[in-house]
Amino acid sequence: MKFLFAVLSQTWRNIIETWRSQLLSLVTITLSVLIFAFFYLVYMNALHAGDLLNNDLRLIVYLEEQPDPALQEEYRHKIEKFDQVEKIDFVSRLAAYDRFKEQLNENQDVLQEIPHDFLPASIEIYPKRSLDTLSRIKLFSEYLQSLPGVLKVQYGREWVDRFYSFIQLLRIIVFLSGALLILTTSFMMAHSIRLTMLNRKKELELLRLVGASAHYIRVPFFLEGAILGAIGAGIGLGALYFLFSWIELRFSGQGVPGMFSFSFFSGPSVAVIIVLAMLLCAGGSFTSTRKILYL
Repeated sequence: MKFLFAVLSQTWRNIIETWRSQLLSLVTITLSVLIFAFFYLVYMNALHAGDLLNNDLRLIVYLEEQPDPALQEEYRHKIEKFDQVEKIDFVSRLAAYDRFKEQLNENQDVLQEIPHDFLPASIEIYPKRSLDTLSRIKLFSEYLQSLPGVLKVQYGREWVDRFYSFIQLLRIIVFLSGALLILTTSFMMAHSIRLTMLNRKKELELLRLVGASAHYIRVPFFLEGAILGAIGAGIGLGALYFLFSWIELRFSGQGVPGMFSFSFFSGPSVAVIIVLAMLLCAGGSFTSTRKILYL
């Protein structure tokens, strides 16, 4: 208990005496966590939006002739051979006509003199819902186009390509912001602790001469880094939450944002980010103490 009290007292003293340099480190940690968490939150919600959009993702294969049961089974086998799918529906000419008629509502009279089989038969294919599906959808479409008796393959090509490119770009940004978080927090904390130890070099040498263990000297600096990491991460996530709440309140129900239910980090995710920041800062502190004390 005495050791813990002494360590905490020493840690508090370090923070108070070097508050200017610690403030700079705290601001750096806060901004780094804020940038990383912002892009990671956008990435998570984009993936969630992609899952919702995938509910309506389908490929429509228009056929020259309406396939008989044997040909349907052949088509099904060839489709499932290329990729896994959620569902395959065969739509006859009459079924397509009924759908089209239902969509016209009060304008159904325009179809009075048109044959019921004027629309082509088709196959509606619902791919497995995943981000990998978006990357393979173009190849899937080209494969379906090569099947015998196929007139045309239709799917939301433009939004699929754009959305997939957007997700890939977000992945790169999240990776870069994560690297920035690691570098800046570790470097700033190591630099700050190094300055503190150099300013107190004589005092630390005196502690070693009177028998203070390496553990006793290191722990306050290690704890100092962890505390600053926790505070910086907490402030950064708090600022992000207020920004998220403002955006959600400001744009709720307006345009595209109203189509999806955006969400903030879960409790465990917040805890992981805070612990990560604490470990990075504590690691930076450990590196500085080891280099300076040569322990």
